[in-house]
Amino acid sequence: MSDPADVPAASEGRDGAAREPAPGGLLELLGSRGVVVCCGSGGVGKTTTAAAIGLLAAGAGLRACVVTIDPARRLADALGALDVANVPHRIPGPWPGELSAVMLDAKGTFDDLVGRYARDAAQAERILANRLYANLVSVLSGTQEYMATEKLFELHETGDFDLVVVDTPPTRNALDFLDAPRRLAGFLDNRIFRLLLTPGRAYLRAMSVATQLLLRTLSKVAGSEIVEDTIAFFQAFEGMEEGFRDRAARVETLLAEKETGFVVVAAPRRDSIDEAMFFARKLAASGHGLDAVVVNRCQPGFGSALRQGAAPAPAPVPAPRPRAVPDADAWSALRANLAEMDAVATREAAYVASLAGAARGARVITVPILDGDVHDMQGLEAVARHLAGGELPWEREQAGDRE
Repeated sequence: MSDPADVPAASEGRDGAAREPAPGGLLELLGSRGVVVCCGSGGVGKTTTAAAIGLLAAGAGLRACVVTIDPARRLADALGALDVANVPHRIPGPWPGELSAVMLDAKGTFDDLVGRYARDAAQAERILANRLYANLVSVLSGTQEYMATEKLFELHETGDFDLVVVDTPPTRNALDFLDAPRRLAGFLDNRIFRLLLTPGRAYLRAMSVATQLLLRTLSKVAGSEIVEDTIAFFQAFEGMEEGFRDRAARVETLLAEKETGFVVVAAPRRDSIDEAMFFARKLAASGHGLDAVVVNRCQPGFGSALRQGAAPAPAPVPAPRPRAVPDADAWSALRANLAEMDAVATREAAYVASLAGAARGARVITVPILDGDVHDMQGLEAVARHLAGGELPWEREQAGDRE
């Protein structure tokens, strides 16, 4: 397992200054953040955690919006909002604040950016109708991650929400999420890209012989139409790169601000804990602070009372059902099963402790194994209670009203 000493303190910000989160549990943290980015490896309950954080924020009276780029529709199912799309969808509920959800549409977000930075409707139309553009949006590496950061920025800038919660791709791809604005800016500054933006046929005079040879080779292999579409796309893009570059810089600034918090979600397994430690190191190295770690589906401990106690006396049973009386072998099997579960709980507690040591300055919250999968609002509320460390805010208020 990774050495906790290798992980820089999570409370240090980009400028090296102390970046201590608000004291208390996750509920208190939300009031001091405008953005929360949830990261973690696949299958650890990251989408559910992001939704539960949004629910908790709404319970605290905040206007919260949850953004997921998970292609599965688990978030929409859990929230009971099957029509969640690329625009905020309001989720009704008993909370005093507001809860909305967005299922990211990368192409729709990219289309909106093209419309925003095009000189006029005609330029936007040329780009959107270009066949290369359609392929780039679906297959270009990093497009989904950058569009997620763009959607985050867009929602934050509207001022309609006090908190935007983002559900990112699995851990190592989440690093691409953080680096997406910088990589886009680097692509726009690439020499070949800038040459292809040159209007008319001047780009051929500026290109090296090797580049011209490459284009001719591509024409033979892929067809002249593909090369023509490529050239047409870059020429249609002329004049828009500055807007995209400035936007990427503003997105990167938002991710580095102190009001942006990061929550790593993990499972109580060695591989998942190692992944979380890996991300904590990368997060600190890039100048971002880790606010909280949520470890999902932890095995609860049952204490020593049952292990040390004697077998209970069998209850009286009707004569026709003598086999219902627990015998010594059955009781021994139950105690062995209890010992195994306690061993799992002990092992998982050690994993969580090692992660807590690595994520110095961050809250560490454990969510136990629930009775069933989280697929509805009731299950989501159960997760949110553990994140809050007790009752949900509106439940406390309702209890106070009854008294």
